[in-house]
Amino acid sequence: MAKKRVFVSFDYDDDRNYKYLLNAWDANSNFDFLFSDLTPSEIQSWRVDRIKAVLTRKIREATTTLVIVGKNANKQDPKSAEIGYRNWINFEVAKSKENRNKLVGVKLDKNFQSPDELLNSGASWAMSFTQDAIIKALNNA
Repeated sequence: MAKKRVFVSFDYDDDRNYKYLLNAWDANSNFDFLFSDLTPSEIQSWRVDRIKAVLTRKIREATTTLVIVGKNANKQDPKSAEIGYRNWINFEVAKSKENRNKLVGVKLDKNFQSPDELLNSGASWAMSFTQDAIIKALNNA
């Protein structure tokens, strides 16, 4: 089975440990978890135009975007006017929709607010951060 080409959208400050867990599952041959992480490693720039360019390129390389919905997934970013969206996650989802990527939302808690751009997008959902729920959502996307 070919690995899925997945871009992972997440709040770096609050949810990076979940992103790291996805990578660990993928690296562990004992887990049935196949995805090729196309998320850029930390971008070495504070320039919004540079960040947008790198994220857009990586999203175009993917066929699926997995969105980790943590407590701040829809929080207003101080640079929202420059980003053009409420925050970076919303930017990434919007670019993913433009690229016609399949969308998968993974709720860390059912009460966390989903990013605006993910609502009514036809996304497949995992309502918990478990390997089985995420695999099922990726397969249903």
